[in-house]
Amino acid sequence: MAGMKDQMALVMKLKKAQKELANEVVEVEAGDGAVIIQISGELKIVSLEFNQEIIKENDVSYDELAGYVKAAVRDGLKEAQEVAAEKMKPLMGNLGALGM
Repeated sequence: MAGMKDQMALVMKLKKAQKELANEVVEVEAGDGAVIIQISGELKIVSLEFNQEIIKENDVSYDELAGYVKAAVRDGLKEAQEVAAEKMKPLMGNLGALGM
C-alpha cells in the first residue's frame, strides 16, 4: 500500500502546485507599452490594459493596436506556460516513478 500513499501524496502536491499557479502572474507589454497584459500561471488573462497616452502620441491605428494585442497575448501565454512548466516539472518526473 506504500504505492497508494505515494500516489496520494503526489496528487496532493499537484493540486497545491496548481493552486499556486493561480497566484503566479506574468506581465507583458507590446507596442512600447501601448498594450499591457497580465496572465496567470493557469493561462488565464488577469488584465488587459491600453495606455491611451502612448496610443495617441504615436497615432496608433486600429490594425496596429490589434497586432499589439495579439503579440501581447502570444508572448504572455508563452511566458506563463514556461512558468507553469517550471513549477510542475519536479512533480511530473515523479509520475513515471509511480507507474501511472
